[in-house]
Amino acid sequence: MKHRSAKPQPRPEQDVAQQLDLRPGQSLELLKALHILTREGRINQDSRRKLKQVYHLYQFIAPILDELSRDGHGVTLADHGAGKSYLGFILYDLYFKALGRGCIFGIETRAPLVEASQRLATELGFERMAFLNMSVAESTRADAMPDRFDVVTALHACDTATDDAIAFGLEKKARAMVLVPCCQAEVAACLRENKALSLSRTPLAELWRHPIHTREMGSQLTNVLRCLYLEACGYQVTVTELVGWEHSMKNELIIARHTGQKKRSAAERMQAILAEFGLKDALAQRYPLLPAS
Repeated sequence: MKHRSAKPQPRPEQDVAQQLDLRPGQSLELLKALHILTREGRINQDSRRKLKQVYHLYQFIAPILDELSRDGHGVTLADHGAGKSYLGFILYDLYFKALGRGCIFGIETRAPLVEASQRLATELGFERMAFLNMSVAESTRADAMPDRFDVVTALHACDTATDDAIAFGLEKKARAMVLVPCCQAEVAACLRENKALSLSRTPLAELWRHPIHTREMGSQLTNVLRCLYLEACGYQVTVTELVGWEHSMKNELIIARHTGQKKRSAAERMQAILAEFGLKDALAQRYPLLPAS
């Protein structure tokens, strides 16, 4: 009687890779170092959503990197509000490492995270990664930074840090910006302060009369103004969602590609919105490149 040979069982590494739907070439050792996997190679459930977000963002960034590196150009990328640098490390591991050129700068205000990221990059031999302990705004004038950057990313940079990342990208003549805004509180505070006057002036103020609506309206307005500002400064803008809402409520993805064609209509609409919502004086410093109305 013939015995059927047992099918070969997948190695534990293969099993983990299938469960996490890892990209080809993804280093399991890196995922362990980032605590996405445990040291035994098991899935860390708390980090699973973070990995899913970063992978989705990678899908949007990789084609941009392909386009910018076609001429043999070494792409420079600034990752603002880097945190533990999940995005930077995975971008380097999946793209920059094999490419053999280009560099990533991670900017983060928390010194322990910067030190840990720099130490990990050294251990992994990721020589073209650097980390700076400073705010997004400070990094614009930092001597350690290149004069120009090709790509600027900001994944969940809180409140006005996303605006600072945009200002950085404009200053450094970035060819593309990939932004996932978070915790937009500045405009909501302005709406709250002027609520009584707005309610007496226009019935549209009912859209932000209740506190929860004020918060949501402020968030919506903030991102609309950012998109118009980028268009007024010569970028083509696409807005989509990063992942399903079940994974993150802060889910809006703004992708801006430099065309050099500044849209006058975008600047005019932006000025009109600022005036309509009583935000002109409060946000005068926020958009320095906006033409005067």
